[in-house]
Amino acid sequence: MSLLKRLEKERHIKATQGAGEQNKQQCVIDPYRELKINVHKEVIEILDMEFKDKKQEELLKGEELSERVEELVNIIVDKDAANLPRTERQKITLEVLDEVVGFGPIESLIKDPDISEIMVNGANQVFVERKGKLEKTAVTFRDDQHVLHIIDKIVSPLGRRIDESMPMVDARLPDGSRVNAIIPPLSLIGPVITIRKFSKDPLTISDLIRFGTLSPKMAAFLEACVKARLNIIISGGTGSGKTSTLNVLSSFIPHSERIVTIEDAAELQLCQEHVITLESRAPNIEGKGAITIRDLVRNALRMRPERIIVGEVRSGEALDMLQAMNTGHDGSLTTGHANSPRDILSRLETMVLMAGMDLPIRAIREQMTAAFDLIVQQSRLRDGSRKITYLTEVVGMEQEIITLQDIFIYENKGVDDHNKMQGNFKATGVRPKFMEKLFTAGVHVPDDLFM
Repeated sequence: MSLLKRLEKERHIKATQGAGEQNKQQCVIDPYRELKINVHKEVIEILDMEFKDKKQEELLKGEELSERVEELVNIIVDKDAANLPRTERQKITLEVLDEVVGFGPIESLIKDPDISEIMVNGANQVFVERKGKLEKTAVTFRDDQHVLHIIDKIVSPLGRRIDESMPMVDARLPDGSRVNAIIPPLSLIGPVITIRKFSKDPLTISDLIRFGTLSPKMAAFLEACVKARLNIIISGGTGSGKTSTLNVLSSFIPHSERIVTIEDAAELQLCQEHVITLESRAPNIEGKGAITIRDLVRNALRMRPERIIVGEVRSGEALDMLQAMNTGHDGSLTTGHANSPRDILSRLETMVLMAGMDLPIRAIREQMTAAFDLIVQQSRLRDGSRKITYLTEVVGMEQEIITLQDIFIYENKGVDDHNKMQGNFKATGVRPKFMEKLFTAGVHVPDDLFM
């Protein structure tokens, strides 16, 4: 196995070389392509026969399975291509191993800790995000059917499906990484997979400070707000780090509280003991049996939650979330897509109207003002870095307008000679009006925090 691990490490390097290397490799047809397909097929058939009558606990796993696959590959190659060069034999062994026990060509990318996102654009193009920057890799699939096979391998264990009648699916990997797949006829370039990877060890507030996402003063303020059971919405664009920030904020919730999390694909990594994780469900092949986020929010209210965490509000569930926050479920957390604190309020209005309730705009705004205490605005800057650009208090209503005030902001000062964004976090000097809530909850926040 040490040989396989060494080969795997070498392939990590090769798989993430630049676009120029990719273009060179696309011009070369793999001379052992058919052999690899046949070896993989025979290995699967043999393993199916061996495992056919065994119980679940008797099946080979981990290193035992890897060793068995390596043994079978050597037997089959000796039979079909005895003169195959040793290096090619090793490559075939590793590729078949990834197909059997992993997720095929992208297995090495999934294992690479420096990669935060994987984007499969059809069979011949794979991009990754590394340290905030997109890179083209040398990884390819045999054809579209190969990509579809990997998608099915990801979604099947979760009881989900993808086909022409339902050509989109959200799923997750065993390590919690989020997966979205979309296939033809919706995708015109072939099957597309997008994997948002998550760290095996959840990020902490210290990590966010070290990354420059926020300042120590902002971190102390957010911790106080969560402990004092303020309702918080994290707003930001795609890939801005909303879920990571939500995960960090949730770590401040006391271990004695009962937490219910609601997501499309469960990805939050809470460290508390008393956590109930709920996940939405897509309709079955007959178009029935769908369970939406809105259904789960309504059900969560009957589960005696002390905190409700909704992974993301996108639609009519916003109304139920507001109702929950206004009926004694303080300390709730959620995220939403928007480019500024003011924008997220406009989007929430639209989402509430999507619930089908004919409510006047003023009533919706009053509900939002009463529900939310703090907006955390997160942005992904041009250099790939993530910053919390605003911590904004929802103050109240003035006639028909919701009034906001910034407590902390990020001042952008342009780029340096290395195209790195420059700026600093700054307190506006405004003392939040919800300080009384913090005092009542027994949470002390020094006044110099806002200076």
